[in-house]
Amino acid sequence: MLHTRSSIQNEMEFVCLEDLVPEDHLLRKIDKHIDFSFILEKVRPYYCEDNGRPSLDPLILFKMMFIGYFFGIRSERQLEREIQTNVAYRWFLGLRLSDPVPHHSTISWNRCNRFKDTDIFQEVFDEIVLQAINHRMVGGRALFTDSTHLKASANKHKYTKEVVKVETRDYIEDLNQAIEEDRKKHGKKPLKARREVKETKEIRKSNTDPDSGFMSRDNKQEMFCYLDHRTTDMKFNIITDAFVTPGNVHDSVPYLERLDRQIKRFGFEVEAVALDSGYLTNPICKGLFDRSIFGVIAHRRYHPTQGLFPKWKFKYDAEHNVYICPNGETLSYSTTSRDGYREYKSNRKKCAACPLLEKCTRSKNHQKVVTRHVWEEHKDQIRLNRLSSEGKLLYKFRKEKVERSFADSKELHGLRYCRLRGIQKAAEQVLLTTACQNMKKIALHLDRQD
Repeated sequence: MLHTRSSIQNEMEFVCLEDLVPEDHLLRKIDKHIDFSFILEKVRPYYCEDNGRPSLDPLILFKMMFIGYFFGIRSERQLEREIQTNVAYRWFLGLRLSDPVPHHSTISWNRCNRFKDTDIFQEVFDEIVLQAINHRMVGGRALFTDSTHLKASANKHKYTKEVVKVETRDYIEDLNQAIEEDRKKHGKKPLKARREVKETKEIRKSNTDPDSGFMSRDNKQEMFCYLDHRTTDMKFNIITDAFVTPGNVHDSVPYLERLDRQIKRFGFEVEAVALDSGYLTNPICKGLFDRSIFGVIAHRRYHPTQGLFPKWKFKYDAEHNVYICPNGETLSYSTTSRDGYREYKSNRKKCAACPLLEKCTRSKNHQKVVTRHVWEEHKDQIRLNRLSSEGKLLYKFRKEKVERSFADSKELHGLRYCRLRGIQKAAEQVLLTTACQNMKKIALHLDRQD
């Protein structure tokens, strides 16, 4: 029998907000298993104790932001509207059905004024990691690191070209010392101190978001973007570090510093790491050796000059410190350059009569030169690690750990592009997104244990 109901929107009803939220709702699990009390102590220094109007409860402020990142709500205006109508959100914030929702501008005001130039979002992220450690969800022994780009809110066609100084790398002092020791070992004179000249390079600087960097890579779209450098733990895939740089900073530049930060901040005893091919550099290989860490780094494909032998055709004899060419002749040590590369040169007279000369070198004097970095043996060890059974097993997990973490951020939490401009605001978006991912993992895991 056909039946229709009359309008009941104006009827009054006594309800309990607790009864309106499903028992298995994600926010119930998070509220039960995540301790947010630390937020009050972290933000207390940024509030005046005895002056001004009473502020919005910081717990409500941060929980509002968490809701946005939990459910991928990219707009704070939209977040305010969603909270107005969603009883689960109101329950999580501790708001009654009749309570007004805090205005969306409150979030932006606190971001641009109260929390500007502070480490509050990094501290919130760290506290969530510490809670995961307390629940034994982080091993700290095997870590996976990679980076992904976040498209900046900037037009790639609107920029100016600027000449900037190239920053000195942290390892340069260690490298200079290694060069001098290597030259002394081979009976060479110390290099003369040269006048320090700051290297420069030309970059594109966005007119709308000057902090972003222009990324131009093979098979990728050119854009102004930021890089999200992220590390995940082997045990439960908890994100243990998230760091943002402009898009024109190489993946490997901040790696060792961020690794040391995790070891110091969380007391990790790192035994192994698995990295993408972008991290296969001599300083990183040397750094992992110095820290007694088993490193597995993907192979990087090299493209030799067409028609010439690739470098791997020349075999290095460590015992005699020479290279053996494909024709069986030796290339002897010549010198060690300022850049840290040993030079091995062939006998020009023998090369001139060699039947493989056309495939070996195109130099006018018929001399072949092969270079080898003073830290090359550490890179060789990394290659051996990759080919070992342990290395293959460890690297197999990389796509299941850090790559999946990136995918979840983009698909479920709205981290496909930057909502705001400036590196500090991009870092806030990354840190709060990764903190929410960790909270979600902790809550779901502990809920299954109950």
